[in-house]
Amino acid sequence: MVSYGLIACAADIWKFHRTMTRPFFSRDRISDFDIFERHAEDAIHQMKIRLREGYPVDFQDVAFRFTLDSATEFLFGKDVRSLSTGIVYPPSSPLSKDPTFLNHPANRFARAFTEAQIATANRINHGSSWRFAEFWRDQVQKHMKVCYEFIDPIIVNALAKKYEQRRLGVDGKDSTGDVQEGETLLAHLTAATLTFGVYMLSQHPDVLARLRAEIIANVGVSSRPTHDNMRDMKYLRAFINGTQLVATSQRYVWPALNGGKPIFIPPNTITMYSVFLMHRRKDLWGPDADLFDPDRFLDARLNKYLTPNPFIFLPFNAGPRICLGQQFAYHEVSYFLIRLLQSIDTVSLDMDVQHLSPADWAQAKGRKALEKVLLRSHLTMYVQDGLWVRMKEADPVEST
Repeated sequence: MVSYGLIACAADIWKFHRTMTRPFFSRDRISDFDIFERHAEDAIHQMKIRLREGYPVDFQDVAFRFTLDSATEFLFGKDVRSLSTGIVYPPSSPLSKDPTFLNHPANRFARAFTEAQIATANRINHGSSWRFAEFWRDQVQKHMKVCYEFIDPIIVNALAKKYEQRRLGVDGKDSTGDVQEGETLLAHLTAATLTFGVYMLSQHPDVLARLRAEIIANVGVSSRPTHDNMRDMKYLRAFINGTQLVATSQRYVWPALNGGKPIFIPPNTITMYSVFLMHRRKDLWGPDADLFDPDRFLDARLNKYLTPNPFIFLPFNAGPRICLGQQFAYHEVSYFLIRLLQSIDTVSLDMDVQHLSPADWAQAKGRKALEKVLLRSHLTMYVQDGLWVRMKEADPVEST
């Protein structure tokens, strides 16, 4: 799943892949919001229909389908149409067990991709000895086989279109190219940010009200947001940063002794670190590091902690390997949240369907004691069994 692409490779191979990938994320391309508009409109429309039927919505599933369709259209010129299968019903509904829905190729792909990420994360836990844990069968390949069956025809069609454009003398640079696993995983990373963003809105109605007020003031209740709109919405950017601070993708870290003697690390040693833990360190973020508070990216705490030490905030990594899709991800998350909150004014967890965190978490230390949902991680963080929410549509009169 992660082989010799942009994430895993080094030296000249890494430079080659990064050079090939960079044109995909030029400012002109990532500021073309037509793709976001089509898929956001589809996703939000399906959510509203389901909510009007009286069902809660698994927003995590919706976010994954939206970002997957958007990313594949952006990268391949054709999306995988995962939203076309419809969104999931709650497990208690007989409709959730419809074989036609479960066996749809897009849904088989989504399940296989998730299982492949879990299996890949298990390999990270085992380190270089992971092959002994999979002595009889490759636990990633069996899921990736399903993924390849689904995605290969799309890539073949995209390449055929590219070659035909070249034959006709048409510039086809924007249709497809050398797309690496770092860019396809971007869909999952963005879906995670959207999922935890909506989770935070369900727990902080005051934040939702303030964010929605900024959106209405800058964009209105029906207009499409522009790049300039997003640039001017400071609280929206702070909200996204705040979400990424408390729900960053889990990185694995080797045990160490605090305050102990320096440890010698030989050259070329793979050294792992944890952004997840770093984002919760009170010595870096202050005594309220465990709390979700977008204002920390706007008030005096910004200049006290982050400005003098920007490497304490690494949702997209930093330095030479900073994620090329960072601005694409910010635009995608911003666009969806704007379109959603233009017509939604209340979000709440459905406590009857949601897989809640264990009761003993309430006695835990730090952020864990505050969580209502059960958090898990593979290559990104996710909510176990989905994020089941109910949303209330805003009164059209109040919205204006």
